[in-house]
Amino acid sequence: MSARGIFDAHFHIIDHAYPVVENNGFLPEQFGVPEYRARTESLGIVGGAVVSGSFQKFDQTYLVAALEQLGQGFVGVTQLPTTVTDEDVVALSERGVRGIRFNVARGGSASLDELDAFARRVHDVAGWHTELYVDAAHLDDLTDV
Repeated sequence: MSARGIFDAHFHIIDHAYPVVENNGFLPEQFGVPEYRARTESLGIVGGAVVSGSFQKFDQTYLVAALEQLGQGFVGVTQLPTTVTDEDVVALSERGVRGIRFNVARGGSASLDELDAFARRVHDVAGWHTELYVDAAHLDDLTDV
């Protein structure tokens, strides 16, 4: 471990106290902040990116709660509908969200024809980056985007 600690670049928090929806026959088990902390306590993690999964659809309550529990050094990457208001994007940014995820592989996020405009909008509004979860077999479909 470095003296600086480790940034966990991508992990999911699944807290069944919040809405969780089966996707493609998969419903994840409970893995809340206490389970995450117990599993990673020996690794020297000082921060990380909590990433919304397809099984969380557009729920933000679990993400905001997880970021509050995890504290400084942790950020969120979320999925949102294209109908989200700029004010809601700013509010999420103030709570630690730093990116938007397009879950093309498992569904549940904006469509490919909405991706470009929506990604640019959240970047313009809050400086968010865009994450794509895609099946590599479909990368040709994204070339123009």
